[in-house]
This record gives sequence, C-alpha cells and structure tokens, in this order.
Amino acid sequence: GRPADLVKSGAYRQFYMHRTGHWLGLDVHDVGDYKIDDQWRLLEPGMVLTVEPGLYIAPGTKGVARKWWGIGIRIEDDVLVTKDGCEVLTADLPSDADAIEALMAGQEPAPPRRPARRKAAKKKARKAKAS
Repeated sequence: GRPADLVKSGAYRQFYMHRTGHWLGLDVHDVGDYKIDDQWRLLEPGMVLTVEPGLYIAPGTKGVARKWWGIGIRIEDDVLVTKDGCEVLTADLPSDADAIEALMAGQEPAPPRRPARRKAAKKKARKAKAS
C-alpha cells in the first residue's frame, strides 16, 4: 500500500510498537513530559534525546515470509538540541553492519558517513532558495 495510507490506518503498528525515541539524562530513560497541556512539547537547547526507530517482526506474522519472523532491529542516535539545530552525540559510532561486526571482532571500523552537527538555519536557507 501507499506509505501515507499505511500510517493513517495504523497498519505499521504491528511492526513498530513504540515511539521514535525518549529523553536521555541521568538514567537511560529520563523523566519528563512529552506533552504540556495536551500540546507536544517544543525542543529546547540543552535537551538530550534519542532517535531510535525500531522494526520488529513477531513469529507467525501473517503476510510476512517465515525467514523474517522473530527478528528485530533498532538503530539509535543520541542527540543534543542546540541553539542552532542539533549535535548528534553518537555520530562517530559505527552504524552499518560491516562496521559493527569489525568493531566486535576487535578491528578498526571504517569512519562514519554522516555529519555530527545539523543546523536549522541551513535547512531554512534551502527552503527559501527553493521558493
């Protein structure tokens, strides 16, 4: 189906049963409200959160090939909200399978291919140029 329709109908929920991340602080799952007065809370400089989408396929899931049953994957980044955007605190960690396997085998993994800092201003400038 179309991705927008699958999201609207909630069909993805059988594979993605949690949120995209959580606050990060003194504990792995730090405390704090996501909504204030029923409104989603705005991110503020100094806040740290995870971005960790996950996909899980339960054994016996109808419509899914048996070879995929019982697997799960979650990729996590820890992000610091800054005045100008964000800093990906985990940017220097390996995230692809080959690099993680090399690290686990005691070898030096290849450097990551993603930026550590993202600035909101750059995104705004690109949008303004496109208009």
